Amino acid sequence: MSTQSSSATQGNATRDNLLEFQHFMKQRKAASQAFVNGDVDPLINISTQVLPATIFGPKGDCVEGATSVNAANANGAKQFQSGGNSLFEVLQQAASDDIAYWAGIQRSTVKPQGKTAMPMDLRVTEIFRRENGAWKLVHRHADPLR
Repeated sequence: MSTQSSSATQGNATRDNLLEFQHFMKQRKAASQAFVNGDVDPLINISTQVLPATIFGPKGDCVEGATSVNAANANGAKQFQSGGNSLFEVLQQAASDDIAYWAGIQRSTVKPQGKTAMPMDLRVTEIFRRENGAWKLVHRHADPLR
C-alpha cells in the first residue's frame, strides 16, 4: 500500500508533466530558430496533423485546420533567409497529462528575403496537446509587442 496521498501523487504527476514539457520546449525553441532561418520542417514535425488546429498570426489573420496551419507556417518560413535568431522569454507555462501551454515574448532578428536584418518581437501564447505520447502544437497566437 502506498503511503503517498492522492494529492501528493497528483502533485508529482503535475511536476513530472511540467519537467517533460520544459524538456520539449528545447525542441520548440530549435524549431523557432529554424523557422526564422527559412526552414519550416522542425516546426511541422512538432505541429499537429489532425483537427483542431489554429493560428492567429501577427498580421491579424486566423487560420483553421491542421493542413492550412502547416501551409501558413511553410509560407511564413519562406519569407526568411538564413541569418535570423529567435529567443523565447517564457513568462508562464504549465502542463497536465494531455495539454500544455507557454505564454511570453518571442524576440527575433529576422532577415526577410531580399532585405536587411530587422527585429521582430512578438507576444505569444501557444497551446500543445499530447498526441501518441508527444507534445504537438495545436494553437499559436502571436502579435507584435508594442
